[in-house]
Amino acid sequence: MKLRLVAFALLATTSAVLLPTASQAFVGIEIGVQPPPPRYEAPPPPPPRPHVVWVPGYWQWDGGQHVWVPGRYIDERPGHRWIPEHWVQHGPNWRFVPGHWSR
Repeated sequence: MKLRLVAFALLATTSAVLLPTASQAFVGIEIGVQPPPPRYEAPPPPPPRPHVVWVPGYWQWDGGQHVWVPGRYIDERPGHRWIPEHWVQHGPNWRFVPGHWSR
């Protein structure tokens, strides 16, 4: 019983530290290899269902090279706009910014 309680406390503490909140910064990937230019992808018509938005594809780092992740439809969030995944130069390196909703 005591071991179970300790395990639960450890899990709760770890989860609280690992789960992002509005006040926590994203810890992501930063590499020294510039990504290729984004590819243009037209959304495939028609949308699969109502209330979805097209989000463009992006370059993802797989540990040795950039690989293209195709665009996709996601459920819309009324009153928000989608900020696509992208790379930002940070000194001599490149930092990945995950896609997210913004008001």
